[in-house]
Parts: sequence; structure tokens; C-alpha cells
Amino acid sequence: MTLFGVVHSRYVHPRRTDVLSRHLAELLPRDATVVDIGAGDGLVTRKLGDRRPDLELTALEVLIRPDGHVPVRPFDGRRVPYADGSFDAAVLVDVLHHADDPLRLLGEARRVARRAIVVKDELAEGIGARRTLHLMERLANTRHGISIPATFWSRAEWRSAFARLDLRVEEWRDRVGLYPFPASLVFERGFHFVALLAV
Repeated sequence: MTLFGVVHSRYVHPRRTDVLSRHLAELLPRDATVVDIGAGDGLVTRKLGDRRPDLELTALEVLIRPDGHVPVRPFDGRRVPYADGSFDAAVLVDVLHHADDPLRLLGEARRVARRAIVVKDELAEGIGARRTLHLMERLANTRHGISIPATFWSRAEWRSAFARLDLRVEEWRDRVGLYPFPASLVFERGFHFVALLAV
């Protein structure tokens, strides 16, 4: 493992998963069934379950990792293998910018979720944003074999995608707090958002 990989796994990943599970715990409805689409190693899912034991969580992932923190069901990255309205809510954490067709996958989340969708993703806005985001993705994900098509959207493009699928933004958080100072000066910079969408 590279030096960056060591630093990321020991310091960045634990903080990131704590912060993300807190945002999700605050936004998801009570006593809900939730599908985590693209759960990665499942650590966010596990920490979310620890924070919100009222939730019934199902995790899906394209690349199943042997060191996963929760049981994960495989899926093809395009179609969620459940019937319409199978869950109260769906979660997509840093998944859509990896998808070959982000709008289609977001549409799948809308199809299976009856009440809400929570999206955490990245914003391509500001000087050098796309280049910085692509670098961040390469550093964090290449070692896991994760596809990086670099589909980074602006805020207007995200809003347009939500509108096309008839998803209403209930809450938008663009102060996510994933990175501590001074790393936040480079890697935060308004690049991240969490949105609660009503179906």
C-alpha cells in the first residue's frame, strides 16, 4: 500500500465515514427500510446502523470487498435488483459520479424508494474543480479497482437531474465537513454536498 493509501485508510476514511453516517442519520426518516446503493466497504452503512438502530438497512455494491463491514448484495451498477417501491428510502454516497449513466442510476433509486433519497456527491464548480475532483477520486479509489468516469456535475446540472426525475430538494447541505484543517483548504472548497430528496 502506498503512503497515501496508509494515510487515507487510517485517518481520512474513519473521519469521512463518521461524518457521512451522521449526515445520513440526521436526514433519513424514522423506522425506515433503506437501501444503500454502492455501499463500498460498508463502513458508512454499519456506522449508520449504529447511530440509527430503527433503520432496516440493505447494502448493494458492484465490487464486493472481502473486508466488508456489513453483508453486501452484488448488483450490476445499473439496475437495482428490487421491485418498485421496495424501500422507504435510498442512499447514494459518492456513487453517481462513478456511474456510466448517473441519471439512470438515480432513476433506479427513485423507482425503488417510496419516500426519500439521500444523495452525497461532488460539485464541479470553481477554478480547477474538475481537475481536483478527478485527482481526489484517483487517489482514493484506484487501489480498489473502482471505475472513475469523472462525471462531475455543477449545482445547476444536479438540480436539473433532480427535476427531470420529479425529485424535490427538501434539504441541501454544502458544508459537509469531511476533511480537517488544513486538508479542507484543498479538498473541501465547496466540492461536496448532501441532499435530501422527496420522492
